[in-house]
Amino acid sequence: MFISASGNNRFALKIIVQPKARKTGIVGLHDGMLKLAVASPPVDGKANREVVAFLADLFELKKKEVIILRGEHSRKKTCLLGDLDADKIRKKITPYL
Repeated sequence: MFISASGNNRFALKIIVQPKARKTGIVGLHDGMLKLAVASPPVDGKANREVVAFLADLFELKKKEVIILRGEHSRKKTCLLGDLDADKIRKKITPYL
């Protein structure tokens, strides 16, 4: 499942990132993770910044509320999403799947 408990009643989103895509957006599920295409290349943290900006916009959070917990140098990432619960996360993502 792409939503996991992260402790302290907080939830994280497991994603796999496809850098250098035509446009940024959710493209579906892959290996139990949410697949996110980003237009930026994986150079100098550009793709990570775009991931954070996209998720902050999608979930109506401030960028500082989206934290990459694991996978900063990998395509597979775990991102903490502020104080959102699993139902709110699922509700925002469902239209894209």
